Amino acid sequence: MTSFLVDRSFPPYNRRIVVLLGRSNLMRPSSAATSSTIGVLIADSNRMQAQLLTSALRRHPDFHITTCPMDTISILQAMTTKLPQIAVLALSTPTSVPETVMTLRRVHLSHPEIPKVLLVDTCDRELVVSAFRSGARGIFPITDANLRLLCKCLLRVAAGQIWASTEQLNYVIDLVSEVPSLRVLNSTGDDLLTPREEQVVALVAEGLGNREIARELNLSEHTVKKYLYRVFEKLGISTRVELVLYAVNHGDPRHAEWLAGTSRLLPGA
Repeated sequence: MTSFLVDRSFPPYNRRIVVLLGRSNLMRPSSAATSSTIGVLIADSNRMQAQLLTSALRRHPDFHITTCPMDTISILQAMTTKLPQIAVLALSTPTSVPETVMTLRRVHLSHPEIPKVLLVDTCDRELVVSAFRSGARGIFPITDANLRLLCKCLLRVAAGQIWASTEQLNYVIDLVSEVPSLRVLNSTGDDLLTPREEQVVALVAEGLGNREIARELNLSEHTVKKYLYRVFEKLGISTRVELVLYAVNHGDPRHAEWLAGTSRLLPGA
């Protein structure tokens, strides 16, 4: 059974070790590892910060450190050379968030058995949710954090636990309580439905009736019927059974967005 480790405050430790990792064309293994050490692969695009982090962690007796550039091909090649017990990916700049999350996802799909920690500067809701969805087992904010806390994070995640602050965990719990949205695409990959219509389709696919859908979305049953009529018209179908079959065959739940019941609708949805 997976256990959860929640650090409730991330207290303001000194900044002597601000950790991100660096670019290198070659793997740089530490001294010979013993059978009791934990293999840690560190990937990022900032050489100076990588060197600082690597030097610091190599002094820790529990870790055997290797590094590589922060891109999918380099990470997978590094894992082929020597499979680590934990992978650490660092987010260098806010503009690299989508690229970093995509890299995390691709690495996770290739090696789901390896726990992954994402190092970040800030922990906004979108980043936290995207990271955990993409396979992260821990998110470590480097601001005001010291080496001791980072080592504790790596040890806990390597042991099969989750490293998350209370704030991060609340983001994930809030997500679970939101209404799902099932994206329906045409043959060219374009969206066919509005965000609200996607919510209705997702709930129909889950087996909810109009009354339950209305309660879930805080709408009237009449409004739900109007949404269903518009969906049927757009998709060229006439029954709920056909809608469920269409959703199964043409829906894209893996990339679907999750929308709060009434708070994030687009105009005209």
